[in-house]
Amino acid sequence: MIVEHANDFIRALEANEFPADSPCVPKGVLMVEPEGFYVGKETALDNHYMDLSTAADPDRARRQFHGLVRLIKKCGTEVLVFPGSVRTPDDVFPNNVFALVPGRLVIGNMRYPIRQLEAERSDIPAYFRERGYRIVDLRKEKCVAELTGVLIMDRARRIGFCGISERVNRAGAAAMHKAFDLRLTYCFDLAPDEYHTNVIFSVLAARACVLYPDACAEKGTAEAIEAAFPGRTLLLDKFEKDHFVGNCISLNNSDLFMSQSAADALRPANRARLESWGFRIHSTELDELEKAGGSLRCMVAKIF
Repeated sequence: MIVEHANDFIRALEANEFPADSPCVPKGVLMVEPEGFYVGKETALDNHYMDLSTAADPDRARRQFHGLVRLIKKCGTEVLVFPGSVRTPDDVFPNNVFALVPGRLVIGNMRYPIRQLEAERSDIPAYFRERGYRIVDLRKEKCVAELTGVLIMDRARRIGFCGISERVNRAGAAAMHKAFDLRLTYCFDLAPDEYHTNVIFSVLAARACVLYPDACAEKGTAEAIEAAFPGRTLLLDKFEKDHFVGNCISLNNSDLFMSQSAADALRPANRARLESWGFRIHSTELDELEKAGGSLRCMVAKIF
C-alpha cells in the first residue's frame, strides 16, 4: 500500500497490520573507499549542503573514511569495503546506488550522469549474485529512485517513508516499494531546499527516529511520522539538521553512529534522550567528506 496523505498513513497504522517480524539489524555493511576524492559540481544543483568554497583533501578524506571503518568494526559490525574511482567522487556514498534486503540487491536509478556511472560497476552486483542474491535493477524502470537516500525504512515492520524531491519521483517510490517488499510506504513532499530524506530523518533500530520537522513541505507530515514512533521521536532543530544529526545510523539495537560534526551539534537534552532510549552514541571526524553534501549514514549501506 502506498499513501500520500498524513491522515491515510495514520489510518493505515491504526489498522495494526504491520507486525515487527522482519530483520532490522544488518549482518554487516557495505562501504566504498574514496579515491582521489573531490567535490563534484554537477550534483550541487539541488544539494545546498555541499561546500564548493574550498578544495577537498583526498588524503584526509581517505583517513577519515578508514577511521569510520575502524569505529564500526570496533562495535562488532562486519565492514565490506569496495574500491572507489576518481571518475565517480560520490561513490563514497553508496547507499544511494546499492541497497539490500534479505536475498535481494537493489540498484538505484540516479538523477545525475556522474552518479549513474556508479551503478554501472559490476563488482558489487557480482559479489552478491555469487552469494545467492537476486539483482533488482531499477535503471530498467522509467523513474528516479536514489534508494536509501530518499527512502527511509522501518525494516522490522516493512514501512517506508519516501520524501519526494528531485532525487525521486512517484514512479521511483512505487518501484522501491516493490523492490524492497514493503507493506506500506508513505510518500510526502520535502521542502524545496532539501534533496535527500536521510539528511533530515533516520529510523533507529526500528524503535525510534530522529526528524527535522520543518523539512517536510506539508503540515501534518511530521505528526504522521511521529505517530509511527509514539514517544520515541527526537525532533531536531535547524542547527542540528544542518550538521547532519539526522544523517545518523543505528547498526544494532544500541550502537548509534554519527559524524563528529553531528555529535558536537547535538543538544545535551537530545543526547540525554537518545541515551535514555538505550543508544550509545559513537562519532568520528568526517568533515572532509561532508564537503560533498553527505555524511555518515550516506557512507554506509546495510547488508541483510
